[in-house]
Amino acid sequence: MSLPRTPSFRLDGRRALVTGGSRGIGLGCAVALAEAGAHVVVAARGEAELLSAVGEMQAAGLSAEALVLDVTDRAAVEAALDGVGALDVLVNSAGMARHTPALATVEADYDAVMALNVKAAYVLAQEVARRMTGPGSIVQVSSQMGHVGGIDRAVYCASKHAVEGMTKAMAIEWGPRGIRVNTLCPTFIRTPLTEATFADPEKRAWIEGKIKLGRVGRVEDIMGAVVFLASDASALVTGTALMVDGGWTAG
Repeated sequence: MSLPRTPSFRLDGRRALVTGGSRGIGLGCAVALAEAGAHVVVAARGEAELLSAVGEMQAAGLSAEALVLDVTDRAAVEAALDGVGALDVLVNSAGMARHTPALATVEADYDAVMALNVKAAYVLAQEVARRMTGPGSIVQVSSQMGHVGGIDRAVYCASKHAVEGMTKAMAIEWGPRGIRVNTLCPTFIRTPLTEATFADPEKRAWIEGKIKLGRVGRVEDIMGAVVFLASDASALVTGTALMVDGGWTAG
């Protein structure tokens, strides 16, 4: 009898690109992939914060490099991808939210959210997949809000539902090439960007009432999940959403 062996969660010898990687969820993803052995190209728009984050990763012995990049600029994305060389993993964590009641949404906010959360995510996946020469993993950081609705979140929910749909279609098209495409869907994660939401007692009560595990998310909660999706441990997982939502979407 021969016992089965667990596929490796290690990423040694692989190259990954993480966008939105200078803070919060993106930084957590970058660190997690690097700790698993990948060389990580960490991309973000803000140079100072990016260099600081990558410097700390390097000081911790992790293999990382910085890439200043605005992912909404297609020409810049194409040039950057041509420059970084072959990639095995993409984690797109660049995103934004502008929360208002649906009746109060202004066109500029709608356009800005869709340009980053949907169009840039689409183009980035497209251009990375175009350059992948072998099996690979593309992870779009979506949200639980790609599966449900939320207060003052009509535009954000629309953008993340769109990400979920395009992920399924891309997974179907690129599966024969060995490219897996999935979404990672966190609940509310405590970061500097979400502090304004947690500072509102009514919204905090709504959040805490929805999370069945009784606590809000931490950046560390998404780190194991992204390594799973990037690694051979998820070799038969594509076109799906990995919920890291504390049970929010369970009902």
